[in-house]
Amino acid sequence: MLSEVERGTRMPTVLVLDRIATALGTSIARLLRDELPARVVVLREGEQDVARDPAGWERRILSPVLPGIEFEFMRTTIGPGVDAGTFAPHAPGSREYLAMESGVLRLSLDDEVVELRRGDSIYYGGDCRHGFVNPGRRPCTFYLAMDIATGGHSGHGTPSGRKR
Repeated sequence: MLSEVERGTRMPTVLVLDRIATALGTSIARLLRDELPARVVVLREGEQDVARDPAGWERRILSPVLPGIEFEFMRTTIGPGVDAGTFAPHAPGSREYLAMESGVLRLSLDDEVVELRRGDSIYYGGDCRHGFVNPGRRPCTFYLAMDIATGGHSGHGTPSGRKR
């Protein structure tokens, strides 16, 4: 699968992209875009990477890829009744912050399930299995900030052995 993706003969789903990124100890954003060394980075709407999943949801990456920082800020929209899948745990010490814009989200964190609605927010350790389901009849939109720990701790840095 990886070699097909590298050659451009296969387009991975968002879930597959996340699995690849997690295995590499990084974010989807870093897989899709090169680092930007500037102190101030403006990403116009047309310059933002959008990963669309055939299951009926999309993830818009709002944050730039910066040297030495494994952080991703995104806006996700999940269609009515869509199960976006379960994502693998990130490195120990990873953190995720989610804020609901609209709709209903059923968030599973290992064996715990939390239902969130417009205006709700949640923090959780990103080092657990986490699943996203929209049980509602309208699209669900939320913002998610991920701080991905590297080297088994909660600090920032580039995954060891990776070259850009």
